[in-house]
Amino acid sequence: MLNEKYIKVLYIDLETEKIRIEQREDLMPYLGGVGIASVLLKENIKPELEPLNPMQPVIFAIGSGAYIFPVLTKTVAMFISPLTGELGESYAGGRMAMSLLMAGYDALVLTGKAKNHSYLSISTHNVNIRDARAMWGMPVSTVGQNVRDREHHDGRAIGKRTIICIGQAGENCVAFAGVCVDTYRHFGRMGLGACLGSKNIKAISIYGNRSIPVLNDKQYFKVYKDIYKRCTETDSMAKYHDVGTPINVLPLNNSGALPTFNLRATSFEHADQISGEAFAHNNLVRKMSCTGCPVGCIHIGMYRREFDKGHEYEAISVAYDFELIYALGTFLGIRTTDEILAIIEEVEEYGLDAMSTGVCLGWATEALEHGHITIDDTIVKLEFGESREYIKAIKYLSTGVNEFYRALGKGSRYAASKYGGENFAMQIAGNEMAGYHTGYGALVGAAVGARHSHLCNGGYSVDQSMKDFNEDAYIEKLFAEECERCMTNSLVMCLFARKIYDRQTILDALNSIGWDLTNDDLGIIGKRIYKTKLEIKKALGFEQEKVKLPKRFFETPSMQGKLDEETAYRMIKKYSEKTEALLRE
Repeated sequence: MLNEKYIKVLYIDLETEKIRIEQREDLMPYLGGVGIASVLLKENIKPELEPLNPMQPVIFAIGSGAYIFPVLTKTVAMFISPLTGELGESYAGGRMAMSLLMAGYDALVLTGKAKNHSYLSISTHNVNIRDARAMWGMPVSTVGQNVRDREHHDGRAIGKRTIICIGQAGENCVAFAGVCVDTYRHFGRMGLGACLGSKNIKAISIYGNRSIPVLNDKQYFKVYKDIYKRCTETDSMAKYHDVGTPINVLPLNNSGALPTFNLRATSFEHADQISGEAFAHNNLVRKMSCTGCPVGCIHIGMYRREFDKGHEYEAISVAYDFELIYALGTFLGIRTTDEILAIIEEVEEYGLDAMSTGVCLGWATEALEHGHITIDDTIVKLEFGESREYIKAIKYLSTGVNEFYRALGKGSRYAASKYGGENFAMQIAGNEMAGYHTGYGALVGAAVGARHSHLCNGGYSVDQSMKDFNEDAYIEKLFAEECERCMTNSLVMCLFARKIYDRQTILDALNSIGWDLTNDDLGIIGKRIYKTKLEIKKALGFEQEKVKLPKRFFETPSMQGKLDEETAYRMIKKYSEKTEALLRE
């Protein structure tokens, strides 16, 4: 994309092993990232087929400023979500955006199913489908090393490299299986791991060693330095480097917005023991950055694990953040940092999305209490606060050991529809809730968001920033932010930097590398992308008015107090009217 007037797309048909490259000038109006990924998904989906049918596409795309400017570090994946049955969208940092850029591709489209268990090796001049039968069943931690040993020994395939892989959860098509990216980053939500597993793909290695000149280097470096200084010399991103996102644990707990015990409560009496400060004091050993980011927001914690009798211990390092502490901590009543890290490690090894895993286990714990399921189903006695039993359950969930765990592997919505307990299965349109019970913004925002994520439109932030509740003002803010994030996610920008990359900064950055954009153009691009997403959802049969929210969202007080069910559904209807109007434009 840099210095070119087209988007370069690599298509791989795993079934026929045919490969082609297209230079798509028609994709330029979508900017990059989620914009071009949305178009490619729309072009290639088969609405009449199931989400995990191998003919369904998986799309990866990088942004228009990927790796060229600070914190534009992410890659977007788009697919049909096996968890929700509709639009799947996930983001990951690490080295993938850089590697795709250096290999010479703006987007990758995968279709079909490999004949055997395989991994992909992609470079500037070659694409190979390699045998991965020996890796099938391996935990995530060993797959990357195996691929590295095969691809990069003796100096072969030297270059800017990324390796992404799935665990046993992806192999077994658990609907919320994730994809590990360069050890510490993930395509976490919506089930991308299951999509790759359904295609017999265990891993993808991408490397490239291109040298790409910047044509207007004087203007480019001026903009680059300004952004870099704001990232490193102001307070805009300081909290992400310091304690990181776990800094949110205590403020949310104190404001009554931290989901606890399967949302029976919104504060946790042991919050101070598992706060960001506690993790930093007890476990933090290292901070890392995605390639191209100067901030260092990836926090690595260490705990000791006993692997054999006789005081045989090993030190385990694992990345942690707020969402993991919420889902695998407060939501399950876990009281110590070491226990949370141990649960995270198990989730990582099997390749699951942490948030869906925690929320599904929260539902299962309460369903067992209420007699909807029995210990014959769960095999272990699930109890809030008992980390060892949850660790065992994660293995059973990932491997689908019995009918119950196979049902749970399709998400809390499906499991509750089969066993009961829908009122406390804390999902929104099939996607398990995030760690914010802040009010109408968080709840409605996730319900109407394109992928039903708290990151679609930042509804939790709307709750925290607006002093007085006004449903019409909320709807306007949610809609405007959804369109805006469609545009910024075409860069693809880490959302931690959204205050740094205001409209003017985006224009300065892109125009310094050859674009010719105005502020109005950015607004048009955001709406154009959002409309494409809505068209995909409609083609897949999504009907907003059929979304049913679990009763507990209205029973457990939020930061704004108890939410009114009628008000929430009225807001969803008002928002839907805006999306219908956009579709008609």
